[in-house]
Amino acid sequence: MSPLVASPVRIIGTGLIGGSLGLALRRAGATVQVEDISPGTTALAVELGVGSLPAAGDEDPALVVVAAPPDVAAQVIADSLRRWPSALVTDVASVKATVLEGVRAQADPGDLPRYIGAHPMAGREVSGVISARSDLFHGRPFVVVPHAQTRAGAVSVLKGLATEIGAVPVVMDPRAHDIAVAHVSHVPQVLASLLASTLLEPTEEALGLAGQGLRDTTRIADSDPRLWVEILGANAEAVGTVLRSVRDRADDVLEALDSLAGTPDPAVGSRRALADLVADGNRGVRRIPGKHGGATDAFATVVVLVPDSPGELGRLLTEMGEIGVNLEDLRLEHTIGQPVGLAHIAVDASREDLLTRSLAERGWTVADA
Repeated sequence: MSPLVASPVRIIGTGLIGGSLGLALRRAGATVQVEDISPGTTALAVELGVGSLPAAGDEDPALVVVAAPPDVAAQVIADSLRRWPSALVTDVASVKATVLEGVRAQADPGDLPRYIGAHPMAGREVSGVISARSDLFHGRPFVVVPHAQTRAGAVSVLKGLATEIGAVPVVMDPRAHDIAVAHVSHVPQVLASLLASTLLEPTEEALGLAGQGLRDTTRIADSDPRLWVEILGANAEAVGTVLRSVRDRADDVLEALDSLAGTPDPAVGSRRALADLVADGNRGVRRIPGKHGGATDAFATVVVLVPDSPGELGRLLTEMGEIGVNLEDLRLEHTIGQPVGLAHIAVDASREDLLTRSLAERGWTVADA
C-alpha cells in the first residue's frame, strides 16, 4: 500500500461504490474497516471480503471514506470529523458543491481542513454490495475535489489512493466538477430514462424489432430511482442548464420535422437542421476519451463475426494478442438464435490494417464497421 494512504481505512456505506473501494483497497494491501446503517448489508460486505468489522482496541482510521447518498453525505462527514479527530475524511458522492455547503454548515470550522471531496467516475447499472468489483475503478478518472481550507497534503493522499486502486487522479474545483458530471453522467441518465420511458407505449411485436442501438442507448436507464432522485436534486442547477440546451435543440428538430411531414414545399433549411444535428453528434462522440485518455478518433473499430460456440470469443482475443494488437474496447452484438455474433473491437487506428489483414489470414470474417 502506498505510504500516502495509511491504514486502517474506514468505509461508511457499503453499496456498490463503497464495497468496490473496500475490495480494491484490500487487494492493494490496506486494512479496511466497514460499517453501514443496515446490519444485514454490513454482514454481507464482511462475508464478501470488503472489509472487517471494527473491534474494541482497533487503531483509529487514518482515512475515512463516506460512501453515502448526497442527501445524507454531509451529516455523515460532519459526524466522522467529530468521531475521529485526527483522520482525513473524504466522500464519494457524485455531487460536490452541495455536499461541501452541507459540511460547512454542520461541521466544526476547525475540522474543515481534514475534509476533502472525491468522486470515482465508475459505476454499474446494478447496485448494492453484491455487485461490487475490485476492478471497478481500473482506468477510470478519480476526481479529487479540495476546497479552500483543505489541509496541505490531503490532495496527495487522495491521488495516492486513486493510483492504488488503478484509477486516474484528476483534481477539480467543486463547481467545475458538478458542471462536468452534469454533461457526462447526470444528463445522459435523464435522456436514457426519457428514451426508455417511451418504450412503455409500443406493442410487444414492435419491441421485437429492437436492435443493439436501442440497447446501447437505454442501458443506463435501468438504474436505482431512489439514488438518482437524490443525485439529480443535489445537482439540479447544472443539470437544468444542460437540459435546457437539449430542449432548445429538440425544439429545432421538431420544427424541422413538422416542416418536412406531409409538406410538399418544406421550409428552407429543414433538412439542413437534421443533418447538422447528426453531424454535431458525430463530433461530440469523437471528443469522448478512449480507454487511455485519447479522443476516440484515435481508435478504429474492427467488426469480426464470432461463431456462437464455447471458447470462440476467447480464441479471438488470444489471437489478437498473438498478432500484437491491444484491445482498447469491446462491444458484443448477438441476436438470439443466430449462429454468429458480432464483436466490435476498438483498436489504435494505426493497427487497424494489421489486425484486419491478420485476422482474415487466420480464417476470421471481418465485416464493415
